[in-house]
Amino acid sequence: MAMLRTYLTLGRVSNLPTVWSNCLAGWLLGGGGAWDRLLLACMGGTFLYLAGMYLNDAFDAQWDQQRRPERPIPSGAIALTEVWQLGLLWMAAGVGTLALLGRNATILALLLAGCIFVYNAIHKIFAFSPTLMAVCRMLLVLAGASSGDAGITGLAIWSALALASYVVGLSFLAQTETTQASLRYWPCLFLGTPVALALIVNRGDAQLPAVLWSGVLGLWALTCLRSTYRAGQRNVAHSVAGLLAGIVLVDLLAVCVVPVAFGSAFVGLFVGALFLQRVIPAT
Repeated sequence: MAMLRTYLTLGRVSNLPTVWSNCLAGWLLGGGGAWDRLLLACMGGTFLYLAGMYLNDAFDAQWDQQRRPERPIPSGAIALTEVWQLGLLWMAAGVGTLALLGRNATILALLLAGCIFVYNAIHKIFAFSPTLMAVCRMLLVLAGASSGDAGITGLAIWSALALASYVVGLSFLAQTETTQASLRYWPCLFLGTPVALALIVNRGDAQLPAVLWSGVLGLWALTCLRSTYRAGQRNVAHSVAGLLAGIVLVDLLAVCVVPVAFGSAFVGLFVGALFLQRVIPAT
């Protein structure tokens, strides 16, 4: 059980519901279709996400030794060599699984794997590394879209860019968690991009659901940010964890006019992410 928890902690599995919501939103934006293709997208996305998390700890082993000794590698719970091996194995499995969806998915999988590796290699020394993290999420949504019957549509691209903007905001905020850098308000502006897109593209019968879910996402983001920006309090980790779970709400907003079953699935993933964060840390 101790080793299982080590593997789950390395993989930061509490964020997996956000990976599945990215794939589900992409699949819906790509026209939906065969369920087995959606399953392949989710499996491939899961493997690549785990690869990114394992490689993150592998690259950061020395840094964690000094600043986060409770992490699995510096605490002695698992060997650095094993983490490297598992991370690369997850990456190969992810690319191979997404390749089963066709040429476009293969290209996106290779780009995603490359971005994951480069991000983990340079994120401690490159100030704008959150943009690479955002690109990873964007590519994941597009990979999901490539599994749909219509493929990568214009709305899928715009929605993926809006999600990327949201991730840029929360990632720049997350940088202040361990560096104790001065807090800035400008990253919060990026969090509103999905709301702006939803209000622009949804008209007619779709306008009311867009407004309602925009309000839900906005209120959730403000609630999360209070933990960091409220006077006399700075709990960046709590804010970032909440905003990470909020990725599911961003995905739901992108496809806000869907049957109740799909809407319920997104809500379930959101609740699942919050529940898992009580068991396994999100960051």
